[in-house]
Amino acid sequence: MRTKIAILGSTGSIGKSTLRILAKNEKNFKIELLSAKKNYKLLLNQAQKFKVKNIIITDKINYRIAKSKKNKSINIYNDFDELNKIFPKKINYVMSSIVGLDGLDPTLKIIKYTNTIAVANKESIICGWHLIQRELKKTKTKFIPVDSEHFSIWYALKNNHIKNIDQIYLTASGGSLLNVNKNKFNKLKINDVLKHPNWNMGKKITIDSSTLMNKVFEVVEAKKIFNLQYKQIKIIIHPQSFIHAIIKFSDGMLKIIAHETTMDIPIHNTIYNNKNFKFKSKKFNFEKLNNVKFLKPDLKKFPSIKIIKKLPKINSLYETVLVAANDELVKLYLEKKINYKDIVDKTIKIINRNEFISLKKILPRNISDVINTSEIVRNRVKSILFK
Repeated sequence: MRTKIAILGSTGSIGKSTLRILAKNEKNFKIELLSAKKNYKLLLNQAQKFKVKNIIITDKINYRIAKSKKNKSINIYNDFDELNKIFPKKINYVMSSIVGLDGLDPTLKIIKYTNTIAVANKESIICGWHLIQRELKKTKTKFIPVDSEHFSIWYALKNNHIKNIDQIYLTASGGSLLNVNKNKFNKLKINDVLKHPNWNMGKKITIDSSTLMNKVFEVVEAKKIFNLQYKQIKIIIHPQSFIHAIIKFSDGMLKIIAHETTMDIPIHNTIYNNKNFKFKSKKFNFEKLNNVKFLKPDLKKFPSIKIIKKLPKINSLYETVLVAANDELVKLYLEKKINYKDIVDKTIKIINRNEFISLKKILPRNISDVINTSEIVRNRVKSILFK
């Protein structure tokens, strides 16, 4: 029987990688649903290539354009409220890779329609993890993280227990500015910041990598996914990006999890979980281990790491404040309305405001709480900066 699959955000980098991996063994899979926000042309091409009957285009204008094509072999929907029409019963696997908070609502809605969900959307986990967890428990759906660091931890915990974790070290490449003096940060061009040494990523995540804000987010994710305390998670700089996580267990043993700098490996393993289907990787070069390098992050150069100490121990709306403030400030930087150092400096100032500190004690009851908080923060960022 063919494995039934859905991919949310199939026109993005994770979605395209997922399709490329499935294509290698296409006869064993049946893709039931693909989705995108605006890129209807690529989405329709993907649907035709993989013989997918259902697609969702959430942008109304592009949805109407796609509908006008009158492709009788494809059912085209505009939102995720009609999933019951697409899935009469549970499918085997969902890849949730919609970027940003736009991915939270689709993730929550599709959980009950799948046996396994792989989530590559960090904002959903950071801002709505307890909402996701509630749905997972209710529907008995298995969760697998896709981010290379969190997938590595998940993979390493096979045959072991979370309670046995003493310390986790999340590795960071240091981004595009690791070897640039911090005094030169505001003289850099945007293109200089966007030149990541190891990974080919989108603009937002590349900038977050350069400020190490991306690693702060990953600490929050790890804390939530694996039910840890912040003091159990440390950030270390590993410029080669070959080792993705190190786990020290309470019995004194260490696990070092490494793989090539490609997301295809985590994606492949979430699809073929516990199934004997080999990933065709490069021949291992042992010389890589001769030059493994680790550095402590410079807190003066990467002040974003100090934010971790400000985060509450419980799930709250404060994490949404952090995500929204940083997201809006990165957007303003890309629009050349603020300088590079402002991204982290202003993020810290925003999250330190009393109106937002009070949210540390408030648990989001539903997705509306998360979305509304995000909008309030974004508007406050703009009003404070440009009043």
